[in-house]
This record gives sequence, structure tokens and C-alpha cells, in this order.
Amino acid sequence: MPVLGGRAEEPVYRPVLAARRGELEALGHLDDALAPMLSPILQLSDVDRSVIDSLARLPPGLLPAVDIGALPDTMASTLARRGVPLVPVIGLTDGDRRLAALGVTAREHTQRAVVRLRLRRDRAGPDSTTTAVERIGRYARLGPEQCDLVVDCGDVCCPADVRLAEPRVRRTLDWARRHAWRSVSVVAGGMPPALSRLPIDVPVRVDRWDWLLWQRLTDLGVAFGDYGVAPAAIAAEPAGDRHLTVTYTGHGAWWIHRWSRRRGQGDQRVADLCRTLVSGPHWPTTGASFSWGDQEISRRARRGAGAGSATNWMAWSTSHHLAHVLDALAHPARSTPSR
Repeated sequence: MPVLGGRAEEPVYRPVLAARRGELEALGHLDDALAPMLSPILQLSDVDRSVIDSLARLPPGLLPAVDIGALPDTMASTLARRGVPLVPVIGLTDGDRRLAALGVTAREHTQRAVVRLRLRRDRAGPDSTTTAVERIGRYARLGPEQCDLVVDCGDVCCPADVRLAEPRVRRTLDWARRHAWRSVSVVAGGMPPALSRLPIDVPVRVDRWDWLLWQRLTDLGVAFGDYGVAPAAIAAEPAGDRHLTVTYTGHGAWWIHRWSRRRGQGDQRVADLCRTLVSGPHWPTTGASFSWGDQEISRRARRGAGAGSATNWMAWSTSHHLAHVLDALAHPARSTPSR
């Protein structure tokens, strides 16, 4: 993983993903060769047996960081005791008790942690931020050299957001140089909070402003992170908006395939959506072999499987997205091949 101002021998990608069945299924089907290049942050809002089982089945080379959010302070250590390998995520505003608990988990299991600095929530000057980092060291007993710093920009959904975020990120990274972090990543979300106003039954292009922001920061040698195919701030879709949706990642844009439902025609409608996708210019020349998600989309295009569910569509979308970003980071001078 790259240190600030340095270069990584291998590209590193840090997506922030909700720990839901769709996203975890996509991670579970990640190619073993790609797993060491991925350092996801999984956001837990609830933990049940299925989530724990999915976390335990992740590829051996994948070591996720886990943000336990509003869950009890001991949840990270509970997951670790159940055989889930993880890196705890620490926030600058975490209380003293939570810092101590996360520090114990880090020292006993992975000897490392992620410090997540949220630009929109943690509004403070460099001296105050340094004080917060020193408090982490005091209660979690972890130094910067044991921590990966994640600068989280939140949603960046238009050119104005990019122009506003870039100088703030650069100032934050100037501060970060004061400390010997294990690595530094910049994370942003580019997906619109709601898709209900987009046209249906036709692919719609949506610019990836999070990717553009990171491209403007490549001179700083920081790793890339995003929120997968979801927004950073998830907004509820209007009631009754239950369209079939597959988000397909291309270079610089997503292609949103949002198809209307017709009673009793679920398999046919999903097959139509998938046939439109695989015949589009953004479908890779390697076709179904590009990722597990592409294999599943290709099967539906041939009507070789059922329609699936919203969880499946999210899993396919996320699987392709992870493979696409890793390919783009590995080959920055070329685009993903397309017909």
C-alpha cells in the first residue's frame, strides 16, 4: 500500500461497502489473484448469523477493515473471536472506551487499524486533528505507523463538488505528512443519492465524479477508494419505485440499466435488460470472463437462469465494479477493452 508521496508496487483499492448480502456475495466471488489488491471497509449497521458466515467465507487473501458504526464497542472483538479476520476502523470522534476496545482488537489480531477522517463531519484545523490522533494513540495505544489513514470526502456528485473537495483534500494531505502513516487513501462517493428520476428501459450514463476527483490528486501518490455502486449517503427511494436495476461501471461513467417491471414477466424483463447490457459498447471484449458478475449477467442474457432479486443485481453490479476499478488501477494508460 502506498505511503503519502510514494508509489505502490501493486495498485491498491479501498472501497467502502455496506456489509449487506449483495456486496458480501460480490466479495466472496472475488478472484483469489485480485484479493490482495483490495482493502475494503465494510460498514456494519447490524450483525446476524448470515453476515458473520459471509464474512468468514471471504477469500483468504482479503483482509477487510470493519466499521462497527453504532454497534457495541465490543463487536469488533466478538467478530474476531468468531474467526472473522478484520482490521478495526477508528473515527476521530470515537469515545475513549471505544478507542480502547478497538485498540485491543487491533493489537490482539492484526496489529493495525484504519483511521477514517471524514471531511464533512470532522471539521477541525490541523492542530485539532493532530490532537485527535494523539488521543487515539493514548487510548487505543496505536501509532500512525500502525494505521492506514482514509480521507473520506463523502458524496462528490457534480463538478462543483469536485472543485470544492480538491483543495480541502490537499490541505488535509499536507497535514497528513506530519505523521508516518502506513498508507493514505482518498475515498469519495459519486453515485446520485436516488435514481428514481432517471429514465427507464434505456441505459443512462452517470458521470463518476469520485474517479475524476482522484485523478486530479494522483500527483500526491494516494490510493483510490469509493463507495462501490452506492452513494455515500444512502437516501430512501420513493415508495413503489421497485424497478429492476443493474449499475454497470465503465471508464469515467456508470451505465444505469433501470427496467420497468411487468406482472409475471420477471425473467423476461431481466433477460431483456441483460441482453441490452451485453450488446452495449461498454461490455468488455473479454465478456463474461471479466468477473463473476459479468458471468451472471451473461447467463441471464441467454435466459440460462432466473431473474434473481435486488440483492443479486447489487451483487452482479458490485462484482463488475470491483474488477473494473482494479483493472483501471493496474493499467492506467489504457481503457478497459470494449467493443
